Amino acid sequence: MLPVALMPFFVNNDDMSNTINSMLDHAIPDFEIPATGDAPFRLSTNPGKFIVLYFYPKDSTPGCTTEAQQFRDLYPDFQSLGCQIYGISRDSLKSHENFKAKQNLPFELLSDKEEAVCNLFGVIKMKSMYGKQVRGIERSTFVIDNGRVLRREWRGVKVAGHVQEVIDFIETIK
Repeated sequence: MLPVALMPFFVNNDDMSNTINSMLDHAIPDFEIPATGDAPFRLSTNPGKFIVLYFYPKDSTPGCTTEAQQFRDLYPDFQSLGCQIYGISRDSLKSHENFKAKQNLPFELLSDKEEAVCNLFGVIKMKSMYGKQVRGIERSTFVIDNGRVLRREWRGVKVAGHVQEVIDFIETIK
């Protein structure tokens, strides 16, 4: 397995506002990242499964909680489609474990404190928070097929209706 940091699909300009290269219809390189549930997540250990990776800014914030709850509530639909869900943020595993327990999430959360996977998918952006520019995760979702090929990406996600849109897309390609 090659280090994720050496294989970004996206090249961000200096202000991190644009991406140059698209990952769509390309194989995603294998990566390993700390995960809840006492075992690291490794992309290659999910053969034959579709994977939804959703990137979110921060555990226990209103929008991120709503998004996680919607993935939780529709989890049986994803399972019936042979699809695994993983949420990713820069939060610690301890924060993820607390968030997962509090929201009763049936899927694992991945901790990307080093931003390696965030950089691989090009989701770190400059955002305005209380009038100041800060680096943060742009809410994004990626569908990876059972051959580890990226089939769909959503960037700048608005939570309302998004999870159902992901299911609808997976149904069209299964």
